[in-house]
Amino acid sequence: MTESNVDLSEGFEPEMLVAAVQEQAPEFPWLTEALRNCPAGDWSSRAYVGYVSRVKPNQPGSEWQFETNVILCHETLGMVVLDVLKGGRLGGIEFVDQIDG
Repeated sequence: MTESNVDLSEGFEPEMLVAAVQEQAPEFPWLTEALRNCPAGDWSSRAYVGYVSRVKPNQPGSEWQFETNVILCHETLGMVVLDVLKGGRLGGIEFVDQIDG
């Protein structure tokens, strides 16, 4: 059961996703530690928290160099998309069930 339309910006801890990553994305073992060490992040909406500046994404010199998405199904958070950046970094987390339709 997912908690749609809930403000996650207060109370969400990235570590909540560790078990889902271990089970559903074992090809990204470094994500477990990255989630455990995430800072508070920058909530740009009720559905997205970023950990890396998105200024001029994918441009030379930009921190944001996208590589892939990791899609998880979480028991309470629903569908979650992790933005994986080049160099093995977590760029942000999107909570798909929180997107206003």
